This record gives sequence, C-alpha cells and structure tokens, in this order.
Amino acid sequence: MKIVILERNSIGLDVSTDVFREFGEVVEYPNTVGVEQAAERMKDADIVIANKVKMNRDSLKDAKNVKLICLFATGYDNIDLEYCKERGIRAANVTNYCCPAVAQHTLLLGMMLAEKIAYYDDYVKSGAYQAQDRFSHFDRPFHDLEGKTWGIIGMGNIGKRVARMATGMGCKVIFFSASGKSTCTDYPQVDFDTILAESDFLSLHCPLSERTRYLINKEALGKMKSTAILINVARGPVVNTQDLYDALAEGRIAAAGLDVLEEEPIAADNPLNQIKDSTKLIITPHMSWASVESRNNVRDKVATNIRAFLNGTEDGTFVC
Repeated sequence: MKIVILERNSIGLDVSTDVFREFGEVVEYPNTVGVEQAAERMKDADIVIANKVKMNRDSLKDAKNVKLICLFATGYDNIDLEYCKERGIRAANVTNYCCPAVAQHTLLLGMMLAEKIAYYDDYVKSGAYQAQDRFSHFDRPFHDLEGKTWGIIGMGNIGKRVARMATGMGCKVIFFSASGKSTCTDYPQVDFDTILAESDFLSLHCPLSERTRYLINKEALGKMKSTAILINVARGPVVNTQDLYDALAEGRIAAAGLDVLEEEPIAADNPLNQIKDSTKLIITPHMSWASVESRNNVRDKVATNIRAFLNGTEDGTFVC
C-alpha cells in the first residue's frame, strides 16, 4: 500500500505524520501546485492525502491504483465526486476537528475590533501614553458586548459554539439559515434582512455554495448598521471583496475581521490591502482553524478514515 501526501506542510511540520506508516509506504511532498504536478506524483499511489489541490479527471486519469482520497480538510469542492464514483474511488473529508479554534478566533476578532485594541496598543508602544499627564486614555470610544446582538449565518457546530460564547458575554444571539434547513431551536431564527438590520456583530460560518456565494454584497452591506462589525471565518467568496472595501472606506459599516479571502494568499491587487487601519479591518492568513490541537485532530481523523476504508467499515466520514 503506497500513501502519497501531496500537501504535507498544510498541517505543519510540528505535527507528526508517522501514524500513516502503519498502513504502508508513505511518500510526502511539502506542497503540490496544479493538476500536472499532482498527476505526476499520484501515478503509483494507492491512497492520496491532499488538502486544496484539485482531484479530478485531469489529475487522476493516470493514477490507475488510487482507491481512496483523503483530505486534511472539511470542504471537498476540490474533489470531482462524479468522476470518483465513475472510477470507484472513495473520498473522505474530516469534520468537527477545529470548532473550538475557529469559535475562539471569531470572538477574538470581534472583541479586538469592538475595543479598538490595535489603536490602544499602538498608543502605548508609540510613547504617547508615557508622555501624557493622566493615568488613563480612552479617546477612541468603545462599548460593552453585553446587550448587543450577535448575528450568526450558518448555525452548524462552529456557529453553535460561537452562539454559546457570545451568550456568555451577554449578547443576544439570532441566526439565519443560509440553507433554510436548520433545525436549531436554541436561538431565534430570523430572515436575512432581519439579521442584517439587527446585528451589532455578524459572523459567517456557512459553507460556500451557489446560494451563499457573494451573500454579503453591496445590497446586504447597505442594510447593516453603520456601527456593525462583520466577521468572516467561513469561505472568502461568501463576501464580495470590492463591495466590502467600499463599505469600509465609506463608513457604511464600522469594521470587519477576516480569516478567509476570495483569493488565498491575498492578491497584490486586492483593494483591502489599501486599508491599513487595524481598528477598521483585521485580516488573518486563514489560520483560525490551525491550533496545535486542531492540526493533530485533523491528522488523527484522516488516519481513522484510512483505517475504516481498509477494514471495510463506514466508521469514517466518506463523501463518496
């Protein structure tokens, strides 16, 4: 059994992959870019472990031995499921491996922007604080979270965890189901216009689909409070980048915290690069999921999927 890991660095070099050696020979590549490179590296693989690289007809056509594709990820839009079914290739993702990490990052972004922490940290480090003649400085007004409305789009496992944390901070939580299929009754479910109009914080936790692509656009941003903070830890294309830039630049919303972007890494011509004020915009490099605990968890869940496949059971999280 030959296992090829195409994107080893995607879980970090501080996370061991030795567990996969119990299944057979393991060949690792730090990163794989494009279908041609993927195709060459998968030619004699039995099991492929990937993350973002495309798994489709072009990359898999010469990989005659591949029986299983595993992802170090939850989203599997990079896998052509129809082609895999045609070939009899099983595919498995991992779920619920990083809920605590993403939820805490969501609250962190919201709180840093709400309290304008970047400004106050810079005020001290610039020497301005030591030069003043009073003990305190609070010239940039900020408000309590208690009593504010935290809106959530996508009440899955991460959304529910954020809801519990926000409730613990004294917020009122409401949510909108992008799919229209949520069965959650723990918090009030509202329509899209209501969540836009009422949220002081609006965090996005929905999958990317044709229904959610550019869900947050010029029209949606125009319905939000001018004091609202938008947080996207879902998928970049849920938010229209240009429309968000315009809304921030024109003061139509107060701030945004982003861990995901339409193009990753961030493109040089992304208009959000122009906003240098970290009290208005914080961007982190798609790392909210990547706590040490989460990365070990995703590794272990991939091993569970391989073990289930080899044992002929459905204990894994197979998507086809």
